[in-house]
Amino acid sequence: MATPATVTVPPGRSVPEGSAPLLEAGDRLLREEFESRYARMPHVKKAELIEGIVYLPSPVRLQHHAIPHLRLATWLGTYAAESPGVECADNSTVRLDLDNEPQPDLVLLRRASHGGQTRVSADDYIEGAPELVVEITGSSRAYDLHQKKGAYRRNGVREYLAWVTGEQRVLWWELRGTEYHERVPDPDGLLRSGVFPGLWLDVAALLRGDMKAVLAALRRGLENSSQEPVVQAP
Repeated sequence: MATPATVTVPPGRSVPEGSAPLLEAGDRLLREEFESRYARMPHVKKAELIEGIVYLPSPVRLQHHAIPHLRLATWLGTYAAESPGVECADNSTVRLDLDNEPQPDLVLLRRASHGGQTRVSADDYIEGAPELVVEITGSSRAYDLHQKKGAYRRNGVREYLAWVTGEQRVLWWELRGTEYHERVPDPDGLLRSGVFPGLWLDVAALLRGDMKAVLAALRRGLENSSQEPVVQAP
């Protein structure tokens, strides 16, 4: 994702003088006011509150975001389809705390009925920290890897995966105690989740766009998932 950008009102629409304020990049708000302003801006498809500051990401680019997003969604969606009690969600708003309401590219979570640490609010938002959050970002300088990563860590997101497309890197952190530690590939080149048994990722195949190989590695993981321990929340 890019750095914050100023929002503009679409042609033909105007904000009446003296009306309630709308979201602007850099605003400092609490979650309730953020949600109130966001609801009055249906033309804005993505806005986030991170550490009390409003971010309005730039338009989505094809090679640096849209295609990588679809590849990771295919991987996680396939895993969820084969895993009882697991859900995958795309661009769903997450209420973490009063200063943080991100809209992650993807989340993978366990339903509350299967021991998950989130719940769905009465107005249909995720509340609490998903077990796995995924973000696609163009640069290691982006706020996804700094402010947002800190908010995820502090609120108990157990695993955080970031695909830095501009640098051809995939980073996967696991929460141990109160700190994130980067997971490293096993000798066979695969990254394996410590939270979701069988969630294996062939990073080299992902980076070269070989989804057949990515899904083949996932299939092997699912076939071996009964042999992997289910890690309980810290």
